[in-house]
Amino acid sequence: MALQGIRTIPVLTAGVAASVLAALTPATAFAAADPLQQYERQGLRWERCDAQRPEEFECAKVKVPLDYGDPGGRRIDLAISRIKASNAKERHGVLLINPGGPGGPGLTMPVEMQPLLPAGVRERFDLIGFDPRGVGQSSPIGCDLTADEQTFQHPYAAATFARDVARARTVADKCWAKAGDVLPHITTRNTARDMDVVRAALGERRISYFGHSYGTYLGAVYTQMFPRRSDRFVLDSALDPALAWRGSLRGWSAGAELAFTRWTEWAAARSSTYGLGRTPGEVRKTFWDLIAHADRTPVPTTGGALDGDAIRSGYAAFVRVETVTPWIVALKAAADGGAPAPAGPAEPGAAAAGESAPNRPNTAPSGAFGAAVPADNIPAVAWAVFCGDTRNWPRDPERYRRDAIRDRAEYPLAGDLGAGIVPCAFWKSAATEQATVVDNDVNALIVQNQWDPQATLAMAQGMRRALHGARMVTVVGGEGHGVVVAGPSCADDSVTRYLTTGRLPAKDLNCGA
Repeated sequence: MALQGIRTIPVLTAGVAASVLAALTPATAFAAADPLQQYERQGLRWERCDAQRPEEFECAKVKVPLDYGDPGGRRIDLAISRIKASNAKERHGVLLINPGGPGGPGLTMPVEMQPLLPAGVRERFDLIGFDPRGVGQSSPIGCDLTADEQTFQHPYAAATFARDVARARTVADKCWAKAGDVLPHITTRNTARDMDVVRAALGERRISYFGHSYGTYLGAVYTQMFPRRSDRFVLDSALDPALAWRGSLRGWSAGAELAFTRWTEWAAARSSTYGLGRTPGEVRKTFWDLIAHADRTPVPTTGGALDGDAIRSGYAAFVRVETVTPWIVALKAAADGGAPAPAGPAEPGAAAAGESAPNRPNTAPSGAFGAAVPADNIPAVAWAVFCGDTRNWPRDPERYRRDAIRDRAEYPLAGDLGAGIVPCAFWKSAATEQATVVDNDVNALIVQNQWDPQATLAMAQGMRRALHGARMVTVVGGEGHGVVVAGPSCADDSVTRYLTTGRLPAKDLNCGA
């Protein structure tokens, strides 16, 4: 039975059946009440995840229905993990963690996040990781995509557009041929329902949560569907729920353009060091001259020659001025006949949680469950979620062409990258539910870098508007995609205070990087 409507009324009764069913239509809820109770009562068998990891890092399986409209039907396994709170007397509850994506594996997140969280937080919470449905060790899906078909964004060019359309159509066809029985159920709303099953299976009345990037959207959807189950939610590098998902892919171009302007000013002020120009205008000209040269003659790098589209695509993903600037200098030297440049900016090390889903490997504990994970698991899940969450994807390829041309004209650095043709234009089935409208008073803490290239400041401000009970801490001058996940920052005190006491800042805050 397909789910139809959206119910976001508060959950007033105990148990996963009541809370999950609050997000279904009344008729469906009545029919499904008894079958759902089995998921609440399931026992969990914990075992050591991996002999190579800490002994206290444990894993278990949780059964959930593939289709919450038919909870007595097919079931799938979710892989979850935990590191227990270090102080039983101070224990507050569980902290579920999602690294982003969609498609990012999260089973190892307790180990990865543990060193980033202060002792007071580790004392109070069991850290709970999980691979979302379809991901990693949680009944993984794949589409048998080639390496080229796994690439998320393609620059627009009139000469290659027909090939881009054919590629997008092929990805959609392959996914539906390979996993069509599962794809309609790989959605954010169903992952939120899975989180509530996990809550009940753990014996918790409410959950706390840490989500990064896409994980902020997942967390916000959970608060909308299960407000009475939501405790302390930290959203790191937030997306605007109103933009899901075509608006999100297109929206980052404006932020990239602002960051590019800032970079030209920064590099010009250091012209004696980098030699890219003495004014922002000169730096801008140097960059675009490099792009034009690379379009004529690709620039040699240690990872292969890069054309202009590849350089601007690589640049647009980074805004740390201290790391992207030497890369541009090296590319310019290589274009002038010097040694090959590095393949990309030498970004400083960050937690695996801070990596975007397309770049984050499936690193399941070797001794956990041993499910064979398809090589294209992450892009397969990403497109399932992007295409299955909403019905707002245009079907006409010409719409994508027009948007790519328009956005490139307005945002030359990356406008076409976010607006180009995607597999959702050819997805076999429209979303079975409407996209979640996030509009609630649930408490949450949003932490955001001013110059995040992927979850832009404007997107985080959109999340803040949707969560009326939230507070937001903006790291002024902060760079990179991630605040807590990237290590110490001026937002740490607010995060620690909120997680350990439940107290939000009295108002939105700005702090210095």
